[in-house]
Amino acid sequence: MLVFGGLPLFFMELALGQYHRNGCLTVWRRICPMLKGIGYAICIIDLYMAMYYNTILAWSMYYLVASFSSQLPWTTCDNPWNTINCTLTAEVFNHSDKSLTVSPAKEFFRKEVLEVDRSQGLGDLGPVKGSLALCLFSVFVLVYFSLWKGVKSTGKAVWVTALLPYVVLLILLVRGVTLPGATDGILYYLTPRFQMLHKPKVWVDAATQIFFSLGPGFGTLLALSSYNKFNNNCYRDALLTSSINCLTSFLAGFVIFSVLGYMANVQNKNISEVGEEGPGLVFTVYPEAIATMTGSVFWSIIFFLMLITLGLDSTFGGLEAMITGLCDEYPKLLGRHRELFVLGLLIFIYVCALPTTTYGGMYIVDLLNIFGTGNPILFIVFVEAMAVCWFYGAERFADDIERMLGNRPGKFWIVCWKYISPTFIFVLFVCSFVLDDGAASLGLEPWAVVLAWCLTCSSIICIPLYILYMFSTTPGTIRERIKAMIKPEEYVPPQLSQVNPNYGTHI
Repeated sequence: MLVFGGLPLFFMELALGQYHRNGCLTVWRRICPMLKGIGYAICIIDLYMAMYYNTILAWSMYYLVASFSSQLPWTTCDNPWNTINCTLTAEVFNHSDKSLTVSPAKEFFRKEVLEVDRSQGLGDLGPVKGSLALCLFSVFVLVYFSLWKGVKSTGKAVWVTALLPYVVLLILLVRGVTLPGATDGILYYLTPRFQMLHKPKVWVDAATQIFFSLGPGFGTLLALSSYNKFNNNCYRDALLTSSINCLTSFLAGFVIFSVLGYMANVQNKNISEVGEEGPGLVFTVYPEAIATMTGSVFWSIIFFLMLITLGLDSTFGGLEAMITGLCDEYPKLLGRHRELFVLGLLIFIYVCALPTTTYGGMYIVDLLNIFGTGNPILFIVFVEAMAVCWFYGAERFADDIERMLGNRPGKFWIVCWKYISPTFIFVLFVCSFVLDDGAASLGLEPWAVVLAWCLTCSSIICIPLYILYMFSTTPGTIRERIKAMIKPEEYVPPQLSQVNPNYGTHI
């Protein structure tokens, strides 16, 4: 998925943003005017992502604050929120009925941090929890002061948020591999199960992870590359960044599975029984392991500090994509008053995100994660590839890259852009709907299933709606309208026309 899906699209978006010097809305007018709805769809997805992603950061902030104590609160079972089923990690294998045991870390997450047991589901969310709302507010304050000045302020913040996690990862790796049972966990991590490749869902999950990790489809690459110098080597950037990204994920696997091996050793369980998917791994399994280590307070602080810095990087990118796109499209209204616009936008998103801080907020987070961003992003990336390589033309796009870099992209890239990547993505998008079990896994009621699919369609529908809008407002016969709708806007980069080299509404 990296070689044939993620990397070609990563390179495509970097080159597209750098050549046209605009964000996710304006750039499509120059590529294929009728598909400008892609930009609006991206903004909606980024909005959903900001709503739930910052809430997960708020959970990390809650844990970070709770870690500043003489003893981690999820270490013992004698807290007010614990139940009679609470069992310490070291005592699990001695319990007569392991199915009744609940770790103090799991009870802390569910009964103290989220208090999700006080909710009956999406139909009964309960009131906003003040402590979580305050943590969420602190996250938004950090985000605002990192975004309000544009790439100048974001660039300074990223020096910390991008480099600190590597320091923490290496510290945690050294600690993890020295734990008893770590070798078993690492071997489990490195041993392939080729039979899983027969399951289409594995491929869908791999594609979704690559797109979430590398960022094509979210508008982030378009926005940030639009600030590059015209002759910047975006080809080198694409290869280097995507390689570092995947190697970082590979390194993080050693950190996680060494600890899972340790937990399996302590609890006398199989490693497959210890791990959990999603938030459970980060907020239950890993904190539980940390609680059994010497110096647990220190390990907890640096772990959640790492989570926050990693998360801030991702939320910077998504929000910058939306902000840059809207400021480029409406330069007089929004571009000239960026600070106020960013403030207003973040206040709006914070208010929209408040329901995720209720007792049932976790249900909304899962809904936004699966139905708001997961499935739609595959379709949007497919339409992006179709717009650039089929309507605008892969050969014309290759000419644009040659003007910037001095070298024409090889046949591999042309073939990927025109045939391989769009085909892979479209098949995966269809499979994601056919194989989707999100509604079943979340236990959604019929009305909630309808809401979930409305959430999915709310971004995707922007594309056909804009096509209909443009068709109805474009003068001429049907043939003339279609021709005008797919004709790229004439554009000559400033470096080629000897105009101001700092061209660009957001520069």
